Amino acid sequence: MSDNNPSTSSTAVGAGINPTENKFTNWLSHVLSDLGKNGIFIALIAVVALFAILTNGIILRPQNISNLVVQNGYILVLAIGMVMVIIAGHIDLSVGSVAAFVGACSGVFAVQWGLPWWLSVILSLVIGALVGAWQGFWVAFAGIPAFIVTLAGMLIFRGLALVVLQNQNIGSFPGEYRALGNGFLSGIFGETDPDVFTLLIGAVGIVALAVQQVRTRAGRRKYGQEVEPFTWFIIKLVLVAAVIGWFTWALASYKGIPVTLIILAILILVYGVVMNRTVFGRHIYAIGGNRHAAELSGIKTRRVDFWLFVNMGFLAALAGLIFTARLNLAGPKAGDGFELEAISAAFIGGAAVQGGVGTIGGAIIGGLIIGVLNNGMSIMGIGIEWQQAVKGLVLLLAVAFDVYNKRRTGV
Repeated sequence: MSDNNPSTSSTAVGAGINPTENKFTNWLSHVLSDLGKNGIFIALIAVVALFAILTNGIILRPQNISNLVVQNGYILVLAIGMVMVIIAGHIDLSVGSVAAFVGACSGVFAVQWGLPWWLSVILSLVIGALVGAWQGFWVAFAGIPAFIVTLAGMLIFRGLALVVLQNQNIGSFPGEYRALGNGFLSGIFGETDPDVFTLLIGAVGIVALAVQQVRTRAGRRKYGQEVEPFTWFIIKLVLVAAVIGWFTWALASYKGIPVTLIILAILILVYGVVMNRTVFGRHIYAIGGNRHAAELSGIKTRRVDFWLFVNMGFLAALAGLIFTARLNLAGPKAGDGFELEAISAAFIGGAAVQGGVGTIGGAIIGGLIIGVLNNGMSIMGIGIEWQQAVKGLVLLLAVAFDVYNKRRTGV
């Protein structure tokens, strides 16, 4: 006779399960899930490793690591604002022209009028915010699509930049102004090699990251949420700490911490909090996910759109200041292609074409991938025409991957 006792059957099934194998399978599933979520970070490491091989390690030299931040700082600043605009379902084609226009204005303020450098910077940022308000008005309250408004803005502010410059270059700028794009913070504890202050800042960053991750994990466990296995948690923490430590050592071995990196770190922290922990940030995601549903839920979508473009104008102005300070020159060709680089950084970093998806961190990593491509191909002596083609292909593949994921998941 067959035994139909449920308890007997479950015991037999349970006896066939290998607890060690089940634990390993669970651990592996968490690892694969985390790798999938952090694919863009892995892509950055892969690109760096590829060019490290192709350039015989030249790209990993401290000077090139520092230049990666300094030379691409303005793109990373623009990427922060651009990903917010894209998450809300818009696009901004004018940021390059706005950066050029604001850079030209700052040249007039600081060089031709002889205003203090700090006043020139403040006035320039205000002008950028006003430009953003102008475009935000047409998008939010006049109901004109952002593509059209910012396409018009690209032409308007490129023309105004030429008017302000009178088709001439303006330079040179005060030393304090130039520090925005070329300055370094080092030697606080004396001239040492590597710089002790830079190493200390890196150590503090690693400790802060570890504390934040431990607290986050403890909080999830407290509320009964699923967390990754402890061994994988430690492995991830050690790997990230090693990357930060290596990056810090490279900076300390060259000139110290770039001022541009300090500005970026502040922006990443501030905007990370805005997007993840504030009502305004949640409203941006809601609008990008479903604008009609957001309106029905009481979100003032027009107000959010308006302030999004004010913010984009402010960040475009800041990017223009950093670029002008790095070149020590305000010129008619400034800002060419900035909008394409910023949009590419946002999409490569995981922003969705339809809106509603994207992160500040992803946009920064996307911008770094573009920077590594530029730096690596320049070291290899690849012409600008092929560099443009490769970056275009990378952008196409990133968007194609996003579309494929949405079709696969039925979103």
